[in-house]
Amino acid sequence: MHTVAVLALDKVIPFDLSTPIEVFTRTRLPDGRAAYRVRICAATPTVDAGAFILQAPWGLDALAEADTVILPGCADPTAPIPDEVLDALRQAGAGGTRIASICTGAFILAATGLLDGHGATTHWLAADTLARLHPTIEVDPGVLYVDNGQFLTSAGAAAGLDLCLHLIRRDHGSAVAADAARLSVMPLEREGGQAQFITHDFPPTPRGSVLEPVLRWMQDNADIDLTLADIADHAAMSTRTLNRRFREQTGTTPLEWLHRTRIRQAQHLLEATDHPVDRIARQVGFGSPTAFRDRFKRVVGTSPHAYRAAFRAPATKT
Repeated sequence: MHTVAVLALDKVIPFDLSTPIEVFTRTRLPDGRAAYRVRICAATPTVDAGAFILQAPWGLDALAEADTVILPGCADPTAPIPDEVLDALRQAGAGGTRIASICTGAFILAATGLLDGHGATTHWLAADTLARLHPTIEVDPGVLYVDNGQFLTSAGAAAGLDLCLHLIRRDHGSAVAADAARLSVMPLEREGGQAQFITHDFPPTPRGSVLEPVLRWMQDNADIDLTLADIADHAAMSTRTLNRRFREQTGTTPLEWLHRTRIRQAQHLLEATDHPVDRIARQVGFGSPTAFRDRFKRVVGTSPHAYRAAFRAPATKT
């Protein structure tokens, strides 16, 4: 039987802690036998989880004995991690134990050094901080999880469930994983990544900047097929000067800024209206529905139809 050790630290996120316990405990093999043995481990017998106090039956020595270690996220991902915890995780990793993190649990795994030189993800709100604190890790905030073989990371709390199902499929095949997904009322694979949940805001333009009126004009005319020359003419600048000032003050080009503005408008229309996708493409200024679909998927990480299915507000009853 495969042993899963779930590490509990103070201020652990309850959902991150309960998800692997529920999923792995309920997973069954085709003959009905339990697929996993789950152990809750901690550095101390009692863990302050914020909303409750947790009694951990196993200590840190159980990490090296496990086949898989799960690291749930903590409320403060930048809080210091006890050296004994990091040492136990390094020892487990050196022995070949598979280690996977949920949400901000990636910060714990990163602190061990085991993720150095690997790709990783975490909740998109914490991705920049993870990349800044651990520059040797290639952080991708647009995916639900990253599988490096021995070391795996996942995005927010719900993506922890995606990761658990992925691990079950690796261990026991798609049929067992599909049964586990059905028990969780969850698709075995969700379309898109966490990019669809990210708020795509742009750096604020300084007040009084020459770009301020240009940006307002571009927003008001986003439904028109504007060219770089059109924008430069309105701004009374050369295209070269316009590009330079845009990069200095917004971090992107005028056309990329315009495309992202259109995508934000399209997201609102997909959520709030029944308009066909082709009509929305025209409304927000894309001359070609195909170009709109391609751009939408690159920015948001999923198709317009899938985005609408996930985020469309239910009709209110009258």
